[in-house]
Amino acid sequence: MSLHTPVKAFVGAVVVFLLAGCTTVSETGRSQFMLMSPHSEMQLGFSEFSKMKQKVPISHDTQTQALIERVGRRIAAVANLPNAQWEFVLFESKEPNAFCLPGGKVGVYTGILPITKDEAGLATVMGHEVAHAVARHGGERVSAALGLQMIGTMVNSAARESRYAALIQQGYGLGSQLGVALPHNRKQESEADHIGLLYMARAGYNPDAAVGFWQRFAQYNREHGSATPWFLRTHPLDEKRIADLQKAMPEAKAQFKPQ
Repeated sequence: MSLHTPVKAFVGAVVVFLLAGCTTVSETGRSQFMLMSPHSEMQLGFSEFSKMKQKVPISHDTQTQALIERVGRRIAAVANLPNAQWEFVLFESKEPNAFCLPGGKVGVYTGILPITKDEAGLATVMGHEVAHAVARHGGERVSAALGLQMIGTMVNSAARESRYAALIQQGYGLGSQLGVALPHNRKQESEADHIGLLYMARAGYNPDAAVGFWQRFAQYNREHGSATPWFLRTHPLDEKRIADLQKAMPEAKAQFKPQ
């Protein structure tokens, strides 16, 4: 069997993907592959956040919840996310984490509060998470997964009659993760760091606090070390994040509006 037809189909699929799904991140100008509409992406975020609130306990610390909402509102006020339904919730969990789902649904885990330390540290985290939503990273990840899945189907079809079929399929699976998916996620994290730094500065928080937060987070990671090699991580190394933030600091300070 000739591979000519599957290869033509493969190339055609790639062309369709490139033509159909190209948008731009407003704050950075980066082109991104996007198959989801903003409405569909937001509806997915609303649905998942509703499930999250049913599965993870919500904190009863009203004072800290009020702080989360105050900082979140200040960050959201300088972010451009049309039709967002902002919601800021403090979840009871020891995990040092936070997240933002499409449409403006932000969750902060109590486990990250000792690392944020103060309001400016919290603004660093909130700015980063809000940036994910504004840059539509959720929809971009779904789109990338769909694209890889469809291209994988084409690769499998083209390789089916080859004596090296299993090797080709394994190579595609490994290559798509190490060469596309993981670096793509790290790029999104770095972009959220950059945009979040600008947001916290515009909202009146000293951007220098972002470096302090990531230094504390790096210390936390050293104390609770991870054996995952850098090329398998979805997040940039702490040292790189700090260095990148320091490079972006002049831009952020130019937009800093103390309150």
